Amino acid sequence: MMELPVTNNETGTKAKKPNWLRVKLPIGENYKHVRGLVDQHQLHTICESGNCPNMGECWGEGTATFMILGNICTRSCGFCAVATGRPGAVDWDEPQRVAEAIHLMKVKHAVITSVDRDDLKDGGSIIWQNTIRAVKALNPGSTLETLIPDFKADQENIQRIIDVAPQVVSHNIETVERLTRQVRIQAKYWRSMATLKTLKQGGMRTKSGMMLGLGETKEEIVQAMTDLHNSGVDVVTLGQYLQPTKEHLPVARFVHPDEFREFRQIGYELGFDYVESGPLVRSSYHSEKHVIPGYGKEQWKKEMPGE
Repeated sequence: MMELPVTNNETGTKAKKPNWLRVKLPIGENYKHVRGLVDQHQLHTICESGNCPNMGECWGEGTATFMILGNICTRSCGFCAVATGRPGAVDWDEPQRVAEAIHLMKVKHAVITSVDRDDLKDGGSIIWQNTIRAVKALNPGSTLETLIPDFKADQENIQRIIDVAPQVVSHNIETVERLTRQVRIQAKYWRSMATLKTLKQGGMRTKSGMMLGLGETKEEIVQAMTDLHNSGVDVVTLGQYLQPTKEHLPVARFVHPDEFREFRQIGYELGFDYVESGPLVRSSYHSEKHVIPGYGKEQWKKEMPGE
């Protein structure tokens, strides 16, 4: 497996991005249209708050990942560009605004995420439930993925999501077990696994994702993928970590595309239904394909020699 030099930690300088991490600039009429809808409906998107490298491509295609419950998170993860602090009051009109924006964008597949709201007794699960209901009511022809917090593995809060049954429920572990305390300061690796397991036991199609290039080993990545599969996860995404600001964790190394292809194969061999693995992959990237059971495996089999 190809190993690239660890530039950040050895030289103390910012690593130069390799050419496979070049992305499209946000331009075009579709981008302007999405930009206008987001501003008009006073919505937050993880595309902006998370400095997503795919924003130009996705917005240019008329899609966006909406972020509910404000844009201030109660957790201070070492990788995330979303602001940390004391969130504002819950906006109970937000679910309907999100539903209307998705309707106006005419998207066939919508993705919704949120900040962590540990300040709320319900962890924000009631707004989550209301939002899913509103989106489904106004957009009956659209599919929906929800990228939720861990809700501290609280059964009642998780059950609220199960009760309204989005097509895909995602919760990201982000990194391997050893690095969780450093990368996701207030999170717990096995608590996230418990959340995912509860969702699967409730009949949900489940999904999780990791960022690579934070200092993890190949063995740790495979172990984390194994733990996810054992927790009943259907879809796994693997992408390159990119440092959003100098205050955030540095990139330990840039993982070569060949390595991502190898992890994709390992994922399918472990038994995942869909594996999305590449330098620019983010949780919601190509997520409309993650809804379809068996699609990923079929595509993988077609690519295999001799198939």
